[in-house]
Amino acid sequence: MVFEGNNKIRRKIYQTIDGMTDDEFNRTPSTGGWSPKQILEHLALMETYIASKIAGELKNPESPKASKKIIVLSGSLLVKGNLPMQTQPTDTYKTIPEIKEELHNSRIYLLDVYDGSCKDQLREKSFKHPNLGWMPLEQWFPVVGLYEKCHLKQLKKTIDELRINGYSLGTAE
Repeated sequence: MVFEGNNKIRRKIYQTIDGMTDDEFNRTPSTGGWSPKQILEHLALMETYIASKIAGELKNPESPKASKKIIVLSGSLLVKGNLPMQTQPTDTYKTIPEIKEELHNSRIYLLDVYDGSCKDQLREKSFKHPNLGWMPLEQWFPVVGLYEKCHLKQLKKTIDELRINGYSLGTAE
């Protein structure tokens, strides 16, 4: 299944925040960076952005064909591209259930785009990755999972930093 890896990573993300209070979830480390809420909000926004870009290119008769890329590289936080403005998280306080709903909705949107697409068009059309260049649309679906895997590491590191700085977090190990 195309989304098996993505769903596995998403479950790990939920396990990582399991037991956190909403206040802990919204707390930003004293060393800087995003709060756990901001990391997950960014993931929902990015998934929606990617689904929208795929949907747009499926309708674009001028969408270029591109060769397949080695996409394992795209899951690294060491290779950063400029984030689209639409994917920047907010400072707005949100509860864990609210963010889980946003993540659920972004996943449903991505699944709907995939299910409603012609698989030949997914191979024949593309949009540009900030680091890898033009990439076939079919490769963007697993990229979402790799991207989340990368941010899962960031999420764990953020929670560890919050613990080190004296916050007692109720997260499951």
